Amino acid sequence: MSRVTRMNHIGVPVSDLARSLRWYEDVLGIAPSGVTISATNPAIGAVVEVENASMRASFALAGDNVLLELIQYDSPRPKPFTGRNCDVGVMHLCFEVDDLDTAHRDLVERGVHVNADPVVLEDGDGVEAGALAGTKILYLRDPDGIQLELFQLLS
Repeated sequence: MSRVTRMNHIGVPVSDLARSLRWYEDVLGIAPSGVTISATNPAIGAVVEVENASMRASFALAGDNVLLELIQYDSPRPKPFTGRNCDVGVMHLCFEVDDLDTAHRDLVERGVHVNADPVVLEDGDGVEAGALAGTKILYLRDPDGIQLELFQLLS
């Protein structure tokens, strides 16, 4: 079997592609790359295991090397996101920031759903932080309720 050489992109289904592109750029500073695709093709539907798939997608560069692919399925109509962080298969995207306190204030001022105030990972009180001790984290949700994490290394 061929080895994986690097991560290429992370695909995130969204309910409204234009809204999500604006939100990720305005709130997180992740600008669209200008690369967009659309597909209404039985072979593509078979690859993604979605019968009669019709989709549009746009890519955005998150940092120096991770592409974020935001995908809107026009057919079939998707169900809203209802997953919890503990549910099998539910993933979250984590973005590193250089000042989590400033990011937190900005998110709150913009009315973004922030799950709770930032937390510093420290050993004790039911936490074994290990190598991540001193890291500050914050969870938030995008317009579709998808969990995102902001992460600041404090060491």
